[in-house]
Amino acid sequence: MIWYPYAQMKTMPPPIKITDANGVYLYTEDTRLIDSVSSWWSVIHGYRHPVLDEAVRTQLAHFSHVMLGGLTHEAVEKLSDKLESWLPGDLNYCFFSDSGSVAVEVALKMALQFQVNRGSRRKTVLALEHAYHGDTFKTMEVGDDDDYHFAFGEKQGVIHIPTEIPALETAFRMYGEQLSCFIVEPLLQGAGGMRMYELPFLERARALCDQYDVLLVFDEVATGFGRTGHRFVADLVCPDILVLGKALTGGYIGHAVTVANRKVFDGFYSDDPSHALMHGPTFMGNALACSVALASIELFESERYLTKIQRITAVTQREMADFSDPRVKEVRILGGCVCIEVHDAQTLHGFQQFAYRRGVFSRPFLNYMYAMVPYIIREDELIQVLRTMKDWFRQ
Repeated sequence: MIWYPYAQMKTMPPPIKITDANGVYLYTEDTRLIDSVSSWWSVIHGYRHPVLDEAVRTQLAHFSHVMLGGLTHEAVEKLSDKLESWLPGDLNYCFFSDSGSVAVEVALKMALQFQVNRGSRRKTVLALEHAYHGDTFKTMEVGDDDDYHFAFGEKQGVIHIPTEIPALETAFRMYGEQLSCFIVEPLLQGAGGMRMYELPFLERARALCDQYDVLLVFDEVATGFGRTGHRFVADLVCPDILVLGKALTGGYIGHAVTVANRKVFDGFYSDDPSHALMHGPTFMGNALACSVALASIELFESERYLTKIQRITAVTQREMADFSDPRVKEVRILGGCVCIEVHDAQTLHGFQQFAYRRGVFSRPFLNYMYAMVPYIIREDELIQVLRTMKDWFRQ
């Protein structure tokens, strides 16, 4: 029996069975659905993209996987080289893993051991209110959403603050000498409610991290590869550690990377064996994943995806400009994300079935109806998604 995620198995409705997928569409036995959430925000090129399919087939002709412990291969070397040249600043040191949660765990482990390696006792982590960084234990600790993690008790060694500069400055003034790192989802907090905030908060965070010698960690698992309208938020404010996942492989295969700058890497580079980062996911640097990730990045560049995202933003702003409803608290738009937050979660009860009947797959959660579409979506398809969202309130 399959144990499904984020669901009470006793009462959940039957899941929709998918028989095929192509472009922005998921196919069932009797209909097709626009995937308005890109399979949890990852399938940025759509399904069955010929370039990505070919990358997988080419690699598979040689081998699908070898361990990265004591071995290496061309696909992981090429991807690492590409990321080193593509990412901002000196974010040059790539530690691969098999999921976004694990990659965040690696980032937190890096930050804590970085302090230990240099003889510091800094163990406190600063994070944001409404943060979501994954469902493994350390990521739950820095998260701040009891809808996901209520069963696991109080968090130790973590301070949560709102995305307000005065709160940020107060936290550093009070705890700056104790902090190992400050971890954020930059500009867009995904599973915490599609909450959006402004760049000056991150700019001030960078300055305070420098002043207090605290590592700044960007979790761009969800926000990377254009979702905020920027290639990476790290292009605007450069962190010490950057975490990428989801769209890294175009949603083809689970894979992630934790990228450190020279300062962090040098904190582990030593003649002392105890200073090594003792972490090693079995499928880190998976050859199929690395091959498709490299092809995905090349597509992002050659097909001018930031222009596609600007078009998505413009169409979304135009279509939502005339929308209002007393049940709606706020409509938020940023890059390739639109969110309708309602006052009462019951307002959204039945929307998924409503969207299904209109040819759209949607997955609202709590008080949030949202869309994060594949970047290849046509304007008429995007309008279909947005009008389905609006029509729910016009019944």
